[in-house]
Amino acid sequence: MNRITRALRHRNYRLFFGGQSISLIGTWITRIATSWLVYRLTGSELLLGVVAFSSQIPLLVLAPIAGVLVDRWDRHRILVITQILSALQSAALAVLALMNVITVAEVIVLQIVQGVINSFDTPARQSFVVEMVEDREDLPNAIALNSSMINASRIIGPSVGGILIATVGEGWCFGADAISYIAVIVSLLMMRRAPARKAHVDTHMLEELRTGWKYVAGFAPVRSLLLIVALVGVMGMPYATLMPVIASKVLHGGPHTLGILMTASGVGALAGTIYLASRHTVVGLGKVIVAAMAALSIGLIAFSFSRTLWLSALLLPIIGAGIMAQAASANTILQTVVDERLRGRVMAFFSVAIMGMQPIGALLSGMVAERIGSEMTIFYGALACLAGCVWFAIRRPMLAEHIRPIYIERGIIPWDDGDLAPAAAANVNITIDNGGGNARKEKAG
Repeated sequence: MNRITRALRHRNYRLFFGGQSISLIGTWITRIATSWLVYRLTGSELLLGVVAFSSQIPLLVLAPIAGVLVDRWDRHRILVITQILSALQSAALAVLALMNVITVAEVIVLQIVQGVINSFDTPARQSFVVEMVEDREDLPNAIALNSSMINASRIIGPSVGGILIATVGEGWCFGADAISYIAVIVSLLMMRRAPARKAHVDTHMLEELRTGWKYVAGFAPVRSLLLIVALVGVMGMPYATLMPVIASKVLHGGPHTLGILMTASGVGALAGTIYLASRHTVVGLGKVIVAAMAALSIGLIAFSFSRTLWLSALLLPIIGAGIMAQAASANTILQTVVDERLRGRVMAFFSVAIMGMQPIGALLSGMVAERIGSEMTIFYGALACLAGCVWFAIRRPMLAEHIRPIYIERGIIPWDDGDLAPAAAANVNITIDNGGGNARKEKAG
């Protein structure tokens, strides 16, 4: 157990873990309440996709720019601001819903507002983990615990949300979410931190953005990881967007059924992240990604043909575990190879891949489901994920050779006299213009 929770020995991370765990439960309560509210008001699969699209499309557009600012600004201060703004957004949803005047148009507008907030919050939160965990050997464990925290909330949040929707309505769900943000805000304010050092900026923002893009596009392991995460976001994750339809039309249930399905998915995701947290090394995570993608693809194919609640509830843990294991493994590899100077920008592009691409998948799935049904939409998405799994499995040995010299250089794996680590690592250099036309070479991996 100590190995699974070793990152919690760091005080700041322990505070964040506790506060964020409470807040994320509220977030998942709001997610299930929003989906049910929209479907109750409209009965439209397309509008479910539109609402999901509106909540995350700002991240696709703004996250790369936000990543530059995260590398420039105090990440702790950014998080405090974004959490306060998120609490106000949930409070606005609560007031409108409790007054019985809320419309789908207002939901969409407030979802866009939350998307803008998340564009800054997500890369800042991903990058801030390093600052909370002083011992870099505990970083993979902290990333896995972050994922376990998200998925524990996926188990509790939908269950509580389903009960609240059925008993007191969606408005109280939004209100509970607004209150839950107090926990993470207090945890951030209680942290002990050294005085923040202001980043020395000698380049234009567009140049820094271009540098980040050149790195993620030019370094094969980072590029491949982002592509595979984006593929799952577009083709695999829409099953969650269509879950209210599955619960209502396919399984002939209500809010409780939706809560059971979302909880089942969360149970599997939590199991996957506990496994990752128990690992003592990042070596071998490429194989984990291949296995996870195979599991989620086959699970989604079977889920698309399920017509009973018990079978769907048995399949969803497999899907949840696969989706979270591939995303958390990719995150861990990225965090261990990226240079600190580029961390905010790389995590911003990761945020685009894991969250910014989901609105495209949500919108497409809503449009396709209107024509061919939710079940077949999930099925074809699963086939695309399976094809991506095969592609990544073929490329994995080559990607491992790119990453190996970086791991040797950083002491993650032992040095071998037969390795050409310095020469290989030199291939991960990028040229940066520091203003005034003077360029310098810096190692980015």
